[in-house]
Amino acid sequence: MADRAGVSVATVSRILSGDYPASPATRKRVMRAVEELDYVANAHARALAGTPAKSIAIVLNSVISPHYAHVAQGVEAQTAVEGRLCLIGTTGGDPERELAMVKFMRGQHAEAVILVGNVVADEKYRQRMSQYAHALAAIGSRLVLCGRPTLGPDVPAVVVEYDNAGGAYAATSHLLSAGHERILCLGHRPGYTTSEGRMAGYRRALAAHRVPHDPALEVEGTMEWHEGYRMMKERLATGPRDFTAVFALNDLIAGGACRALADHGLRVPDDVSMVGFDDLQPSLDLNLTTVHLPHEEVGRTAVRLALEHEARGGTPPHVVLGTHLVIRDSVRPRMS
Repeated sequence: MADRAGVSVATVSRILSGDYPASPATRKRVMRAVEELDYVANAHARALAGTPAKSIAIVLNSVISPHYAHVAQGVEAQTAVEGRLCLIGTTGGDPERELAMVKFMRGQHAEAVILVGNVVADEKYRQRMSQYAHALAAIGSRLVLCGRPTLGPDVPAVVVEYDNAGGAYAATSHLLSAGHERILCLGHRPGYTTSEGRMAGYRRALAAHRVPHDPALEVEGTMEWHEGYRMMKERLATGPRDFTAVFALNDLIAGGACRALADHGLRVPDDVSMVGFDDLQPSLDLNLTTVHLPHEEVGRTAVRLALEHEARGGTPPHVVLGTHLVIRDSVRPRMS
């Protein structure tokens, strides 16, 4: 490029770094050479020179799940607005791989490492997260827990949650207000933070409406379409149907459950009312009443708070984003 522009290598380097007061004519010649030679800066070389590209890292269970994909899109969009690059890694839910990814992102000097995913928040998890947070803070980076619970004021981690319990309370209350008292709840995963939050809202709504809590109506399973199908299929195979409505802990579960109901000649909402959670594509396909979760805003907020906290310091912020019920056509009043 220096040969093409007729200047020294040092002049090209300084102009590209943006901190050299070159004449307009010289700058024009250099930039023309850049365009003609299709030059792209070598990020590794810049890092070795002490000027690494600024970046934000996101580590999540999967990029296939619609929930994770939308959160990642929010992170990517806000990262671009902030003039950073976005690094993405997946763990498949493996804690050891998560640790390896955090170490890798730390080595890349990411300004923030955003962890997204449903977890069992036991003592081992809290100790591991605390180590992550302190290790990142030691190099001026930030750990951000997205959709995960806070670790307490002594851990330097930003937290962005959404109101799982409040959303589940609204969903269950909607069914109860339509006269349904036997509400089958699909997708309980004991110990997992997302599931436990939604189960708490379901149970609180039952109590508020003075409807007895029946543990037999709570079915365990993971938050996947095939699990929704399995849970409903097995339930219908046990004998006469003992429920009039379903609260699915996410829309994928609802989609699988709807297919199983259809296989048994049952229709939503004519025979069984149903409410989901997430407000992703399956809910639109099913015309499903569901709880809207601000997926992309979760990702955007995580980036904004991480960078603001890096600039201002102080106590790491903890934000809980609201949810709301989206009414479609999957609930009918219970017939006497």
